[in-house]
Amino acid sequence: MKVLPHQSHFRQLINLLLDNTCVATLIIMAALQKVYVVGVGLTKFVKPRGLVDYPDLGFEAGVKALLDAGINYDEVQQGIACYVYGDSTCGQRVFYRFGMTQIPIYNVNNNCSTGSSGIYLARQLISHNAADCILVVGFEKMFPGSLKTNFPDRTPPNDRTVAMMRATRGFSDTTPRAPQTFGNAGREYMEKYGATADDFAEIARINHAHSAKNPYSQFRDVYSLEQIKNSPMVHAPLTKLQCCPTSDGGAAAVIVSEKWLEAHPHLKSQAILIAGQHMATDSPALYSRSAIDLVGMEMTRTAARVAMSEAGITAADVKVCELHDCFSANEMITIDGLGLSAPGKAHELVRAGGITFGGQVVVNPSGGLISKGHPLGATGLAQCAELCWHLRGWATNRHVEGARYALQHNLGLGGAAVVTVYKRADGKLNGLVEDVAGVSKSKYNPAVEAREPTQEDVATVISRTKSSEWMVTEKKIQAQL
Repeated sequence: MKVLPHQSHFRQLINLLLDNTCVATLIIMAALQKVYVVGVGLTKFVKPRGLVDYPDLGFEAGVKALLDAGINYDEVQQGIACYVYGDSTCGQRVFYRFGMTQIPIYNVNNNCSTGSSGIYLARQLISHNAADCILVVGFEKMFPGSLKTNFPDRTPPNDRTVAMMRATRGFSDTTPRAPQTFGNAGREYMEKYGATADDFAEIARINHAHSAKNPYSQFRDVYSLEQIKNSPMVHAPLTKLQCCPTSDGGAAAVIVSEKWLEAHPHLKSQAILIAGQHMATDSPALYSRSAIDLVGMEMTRTAARVAMSEAGITAADVKVCELHDCFSANEMITIDGLGLSAPGKAHELVRAGGITFGGQVVVNPSGGLISKGHPLGATGLAQCAELCWHLRGWATNRHVEGARYALQHNLGLGGAAVVTVYKRADGKLNGLVEDVAGVSKSKYNPAVEAREPTQEDVATVISRTKSSEWMVTEKKIQAQL
């Protein structure tokens, strides 16, 4: 095939741009359609006791997100289901309850960053004009206790990580892998920069204090620093109250194009722009023999750099942040990796009260994974919901004053890190909304009150054209059987 001159120049330009991945990403994204979050929904996060199944978790979250956006499922053009522990096509099992409209449905599994990977996929599709309205639903039904592999007969994806731990700091076959991995990163931060065990415990104390005001949190107990330090040791410096629990829960978001939003102007007051976003995977630095690098520090730095560059901000512009505190040690190194502190100075920011209300930036106002809980597929979407509520001014009992931007960080070992920058569609500060119930489609404030959807709510959002009794009303299914 003959290549025309202008095609040849275009290819040369692309090759030049690809020499600098970050620059290429920013130039390409600048030419794409803007993408917004217009609806969010959450279930309560609870201990995994087998009392609720994933179809109910995903459905409840999705109903709330659709209701929040004020739309019916017939407007949804594609669906993305996010979960880690489940069989193939669990997403269809959840989405068919909204309707069987034959739209594309994707099932996403990206370890602990699964929920934000779903948001990233939705943004990619919409920005490239593949859809105008996508529903992303994350859910997880977990087993009690530490995470375990479901497939012991094959090579685990993190086998090289464990091998590196054995070669550098040793590995205990009697202690769960995750706290060893992140605990070792915490030890290295102490050795390199002078942080202490008290600094890590203080991070957990703050997160537990924040969770008391989040109605969706698995744990809402407030602990003193001494109680956190004296809880059972898991892997030094991490005690039990510095480790996130396994959880059951669901979360969802309605993601739309600028064109769609222009056709629904009444939603602009609650629409939140995804101003910058990037997913990064591991570089060879993963195996540098550093325990900090082994938990994906390079992924975090790269994703943060690209996302904030695209949004046109620096870390100094951020007043509220939800980051991946699966362990207090990971919050410490992530504060550093995101640039919220000077390099090696995250512990000094913690000591100065800089990561809570009245400080430099409020980190994890939801309580974070440590106390809110960590249902893997739902976590990234729950972070999104929390930050959208803050930017709307709906988080009235935990309001972060003067926030123009919100920063989200979600990490999955193995690996993927997704960093997202949000801002209001109108670009304004997050002024506090006094009467949220008066503007909310649910007629109450979902940021401060966790209610289950009513039958009227369900009837409002499910498909009016293509629904099956076998999927919509499961009580009727049981009666028929």
